[in-house]
Amino acid sequence: MALKTIGLDTAKHVFQVHGLDEQGRAVLRKRLRRAQISDFFGSLARCAVGLKATQGSHYWARVIGSHGHEVRLIAPQL
Repeated sequence: MALKTIGLDTAKHVFQVHGLDEQGRAVLRKRLRRAQISDFFGSLARCAVGLKATQGSHYWARVIGSHGHEVRLIAPQL
C-alpha cells in the first residue's frame, strides 16, 4: 500500500485517519487513539498529512513531522 496523502481528523479521544494512494483512491480508513498516533505515523513511509488547524493540531503537527512527514494545517472554514 503506497500512501501519498493522509487526512487526520482530530478529536478528544479517537482520531480518524483517511489515506489516499497516487491515483486519489481511498486505501486506508482507520480509527486511532491518542496513544497510537506516534507509533502509527512512525511506521509509515513519508507522505503528506493534512490536519484541520485547531488548538491541538500544532502539537500533533510536530509529533507527526518528527517522523519525516510533510504536515499541512488547513483552515477550519475550508
